[in-house]
Amino acid sequence: MLTLENTTITLGEFQLSADLSIPKGARVAVMGPSGAGKSTLINAVAGFVPLAQGAIRWDGERLDTLPPAERPLSILFQDHNLLPHLTVFDNVALGLDPNLRLDAAQNARVTQALAETGLEGLERRKPAQLSGGQISRAGLARVLLRARPMILLDEPFAALGPALKRQMLDLVARIATETGATLLMITHDPEDARHLCDLTLVVAEGVAHPPAPTQALLDNPPPALRAYLG
Repeated sequence: MLTLENTTITLGEFQLSADLSIPKGARVAVMGPSGAGKSTLINAVAGFVPLAQGAIRWDGERLDTLPPAERPLSILFQDHNLLPHLTVFDNVALGLDPNLRLDAAQNARVTQALAETGLEGLERRKPAQLSGGQISRAGLARVLLRARPMILLDEPFAALGPALKRQMLDLVARIATETGATLLMITHDPEDARHLCDLTLVVAEGVAHPPAPTQALLDNPPPALRAYLG
């Protein structure tokens, strides 16, 4: 279980509080108005934003005292974290070794992850030579390879068309199922939340609220979410 215990995050004049738990293996959409603190919440879990008070725990062990690289998670941003000077193969291989010194077994694992995400034959291309969907798949291949117990997604598919975005969400669902990962996904689209996430966490007015069942929440949204969704 992921737990945020009486946490407060302060960035200048902005403050976000959260006191909530997320069950292991849950798929949670993170929704709310622009600027409400959705990315701040995700970045605090990942370790890129410090807490002003409180604690973040995974299975009872504190995460907020660990540097980002030691936290049991993978995070995918809108730019998909790809390095432009590296090939697709090497970008994905970073998930195993940041120095790219892979043995034969690790090379085979990278090749398998590329095949499972539909990138077979594109190993030597650079990110600039890929389509938007292929870039998304490369980012997800690295997530698959890392097989961490938490996956954090900060709108990585926002620039994709509806059909391609649905393919990526289905791929995320498959990866989460295969790895048993707990998923937190920031989205502005309620249909994405309905399609992928059993729970939804609303961030509004300086508070990250405990997650609630997605369908029930969207059928009868609280005032802040209703105003945002229109």
